[in-house]
Amino acid sequence: MRKNNFKVSVIVPIYNEEECILTLAERVVKVLENYHEYEILFIDDGSKDSTLEILRKLNSDNRKINFLSFSRNFGHQNALRAGTRRADGDCIISIDGDLQHPPELIPDLINKWIEGYDIVYTIRKDGKKIPVLKKVTSRLFYKLMNAISDINLQHGEADFRLLDKNAAAELNNLNENALFFRGMVKWLGFNQTGIEYIPDDRKWGKTKYSRKKMFDLAISGITSFSIKPLRVSIIIGISIAFLSLLYGLYALYIKFFTDNSIEGWASVFFMVTFIGGIQLIILGIIGEYIGNIFLESKKRPHYIIKEDSSDLLK
Repeated sequence: MRKNNFKVSVIVPIYNEEECILTLAERVVKVLENYHEYEILFIDDGSKDSTLEILRKLNSDNRKINFLSFSRNFGHQNALRAGTRRADGDCIISIDGDLQHPPELIPDLINKWIEGYDIVYTIRKDGKKIPVLKKVTSRLFYKLMNAISDINLQHGEADFRLLDKNAAAELNNLNENALFFRGMVKWLGFNQTGIEYIPDDRKWGKTKYSRKKMFDLAISGITSFSIKPLRVSIIIGISIAFLSLLYGLYALYIKFFTDNSIEGWASVFFMVTFIGGIQLIILGIIGEYIGNIFLESKKRPHYIIKEDSSDLLK
């Protein structure tokens, strides 16, 4: 059991969510007012609407609501990183700014933390309105991720989670460029548990995670936590080489020991294009890993902060 007088930090990455911020802030404050001390930290990921102006107003009205504003859009995962590094609560809760993560679930996360869990993650239960394609691709990703990596993610794990300050400190020590927070949090270990929830419908705007961003996140997650794709490419290469050898022996047998001639170009065309396609896939896999090495070697910052509400108090 943990102490009763603790500070709760809630971090909220946002990007062009001007229509959601006030409602979200009101709901989160209503929940957190039941605790001894709290802070809400919005991370403005380079919004182009009036998001930043609204955050300034919220901060002036309530000094427990703070914000960081990036110089441009650095991405959701980097916003999570910035918030986790800046928050100073005994427990740190991350929640999306689109109101699909219900703030009213926060007490359940905190109660599990009080019981002794270091990390409390949430598991999204897909509703009927979720497109079939998204359900299928999501399930496929989690199965693939678990099959080729050393971590085990439950289907539907979300970035709506609670971290104990000690777990958050260890997370902040991980400095890789390709961020996949769900995998990183799972990799940490500690005492973890999950809570199921049904996401609320998005009331304003549209999702900021396009298919391209979802694909990039999936590739980042897979290549960040496993080298098995490289090993699979070796196995594929050896298998194709072996099959090609057998086919070559078969062709020689037909030529020298039978009266049948090898006719047509279809089989040759098929083999050439098939092997060429496999080679391109393997080169692509290798390229992803080389690209990650290239980005890591640059040692660029994960984000640049243009404005910090704490500076307004100086």
